[in-house]
Amino acid sequence: MTLCSMNFLKKTIIFLIIFLVLIFTKGFSLAQSSPTPTPTTSPANQDLQNKISEYTSKINELKSQANTLSSQIAVMDNQIKLTEYQIASTQEQITDITLDIDTTTKKISGLERSLNELVEVLLNRMVATYEVGTIQPLQILLTSSDASDFFSRLNYLKRAQAHDKQLIYQTQQAKVDYANQKEIFEDEKKKVESLKIQLEEYDNKLEQDKQAKQRLLTETQGSEANYQRLLAQAKAQLAGFQRFVTSQGGASILSGQTYCDDWGCYYNQRDSQWGNNSLNGTQYTLASDGCLVTAMAMVYTHLGKKGVTPQTINSNSSNFASYYPAYLNKRISADGMTLERVYATIDGELSAGRPVIIGIGRGPDHFVVFVSGSNGDYTMYDPFVPNGHHIKFTDHYSVSNINSIEKIEIK
Repeated sequence: MTLCSMNFLKKTIIFLIIFLVLIFTKGFSLAQSSPTPTPTTSPANQDLQNKISEYTSKINELKSQANTLSSQIAVMDNQIKLTEYQIASTQEQITDITLDIDTTTKKISGLERSLNELVEVLLNRMVATYEVGTIQPLQILLTSSDASDFFSRLNYLKRAQAHDKQLIYQTQQAKVDYANQKEIFEDEKKKVESLKIQLEEYDNKLEQDKQAKQRLLTETQGSEANYQRLLAQAKAQLAGFQRFVTSQGGASILSGQTYCDDWGCYYNQRDSQWGNNSLNGTQYTLASDGCLVTAMAMVYTHLGKKGVTPQTINSNSSNFASYYPAYLNKRISADGMTLERVYATIDGELSAGRPVIIGIGRGPDHFVVFVSGSNGDYTMYDPFVPNGHHIKFTDHYSVSNINSIEKIEIK
């Protein structure tokens, strides 16, 4: 073996042994005792989880009861409490994980400092030990005072070499454990970031819950009679949508329906871009029950908001009634513009170049947009009929079947 190779081997073995000696003398016990940063559920957080389960059950029970204003308010109150407990639980999880990561990181940092402090002290001793290890048995014999001294020194050297091999193996294992622990730390840090995002979502939801309760009280004026009247109206409209879809043979999904020109954009409620989406998180879909949402989206584009689609309106829960979440409010907002539907006459609005939202059937069962015409001869944008832009109203429906007429005002 060349002198260069021997020196390289010495340095490699010395480094491994220094690292292991450090771990076993001052730091390895710390590494073994340091818990991985996956905290068990604290008593405080367990209590919060119990509260979350309790309020979830309360909400489900209340929803199954008779639909009254008082029960609806009770659902909202419990939903607010549920969200508050979800916020508290998330904050507790963030605190637990952050403290655990901080404690264990400090221990690892102390271990690294200890290694740096001991390297210089141990280096000379390790070099001396391995210089002895390069002596051949004949050299040991020649330098021994007698046979007993020879065998004693030879056995000591063999034991030292065997021990060194074990130390090298354990060093490698300790390095693997250290690397695994660092990887766990990174995963837990990512978990903290994820929890922070979740916390922000809960904060937003809490604000929405409170606003929904306030809207309910405002819309019903705290009156049970008003609540029941509004609820019946909303249910009638959704039932009408179902009648219309059934009469048309179902709301199959279409593709390639969007059409834009100088007037604005035509959208179809059954378009594959949004047709399968839930209507404001309810059991209804835009394809079967989104005619009014789609009609309003088309009006928005006529007024210059070309980026508004049915899904834009659908994604804002405040656009829907607090007492019946599938029922679109008279006043809605999208892309910074608030519009309100108010009673009007057809010919007066169309002659002024303004579109009109037309309700058809007793529900009304369906909504379309009149874009031009007069005296019963009207051109419409129908959100249900395939490619239903610039088509004649009376080719599909009867003027006598018109139930509601509404113009659009910018608020």
